[in-house]
Amino acid sequence: MSSPAQPISDPFEGVDLPKLEKSLQSPRALFSALMSLFTGGLTLLAALPLFSVLGLLLWRGGKRLSLELFTGTPPAAFAVGGGFGNAILGTLVMVGIAALISIPFGVLAAVFLAEFNPESKTASAVRFCAKLLTGLPSILAGVFAYAAVVLATGGFSAPAGGVALAMLMLPTVMLTAEEAIRMVPQRMKEAAIGMGCTPTQVVGRVMLPTAVPGILTGVMLAVARAAGETAPLIFTAQFSNNWLMSQRQVGLLFTQPASSLSRVKDALMEPTASLAVLIYNFAGMPSENQIELAWAASLVLVLLVLVLNILGQTISNRAKKG
Repeated sequence: MSSPAQPISDPFEGVDLPKLEKSLQSPRALFSALMSLFTGGLTLLAALPLFSVLGLLLWRGGKRLSLELFTGTPPAAFAVGGGFGNAILGTLVMVGIAALISIPFGVLAAVFLAEFNPESKTASAVRFCAKLLTGLPSILAGVFAYAAVVLATGGFSAPAGGVALAMLMLPTVMLTAEEAIRMVPQRMKEAAIGMGCTPTQVVGRVMLPTAVPGILTGVMLAVARAAGETAPLIFTAQFSNNWLMSQRQVGLLFTQPASSLSRVKDALMEPTASLAVLIYNFAGMPSENQIELAWAASLVLVLLVLVLNILGQTISNRAKKG
């Protein structure tokens, strides 16, 4: 018959152990607390410019927020009222043109860099050029688009502005898309090859759909940068107080689409307003009304860029968790 189990005695019973509590009397604990306060203070100091800019824009620009701002057009000198709805539309159109140019080329280049002979000299050269383009001064993109598009077409236009912005968006889209494609698990590619898929099918049906969240993150960041650029648009799109199309012409797009397409083409080939150039033009005006419009346009532009950046970060975080 087995004897009952004996209770296990505590080997440290009766030993006076020091309490495991953090005390500022300890040099290490004091140093850790001071460094935590120091880094926290530097973090707040680094965020101070952002919050100060947002606060100033909310104070100066928030007073003019109204429906008229989004439906009206810029006023004449020393006039009262007005808005910048045409500048918002022009910004969206030119950024849209830039996206239509940069996203396909950027994604295709990323596929080549990540999947098709990524270690070749050509891939290394393309990757190096893309990294150089990320630091390209925006004014140089405007000068290039002016020489390549404005002089060729004979006038300032929305497509010229879109080409300039596409040059700034392309490297961001390319490099982020390449990294997103590289992050796709290798086993998914091997499984697709094992099922008999061709390299094109592997890329189109496996790699790209899986990498879409990461690609969208790069697209959002590139769009946010393009929306706030001023110098390229001064050289390529200039500015205009008119809408690209009137309300009547927009209505004709649905009732008489064939006859309206030529008007759309003509409207795009004219000087186009944008928020960034409107701010640049109105900020130095002697009219108080135009200065207030510049502050309101600055607030709208910052909120637009901020929303795009937050959206890009949200997509990136969800992609990492998934």
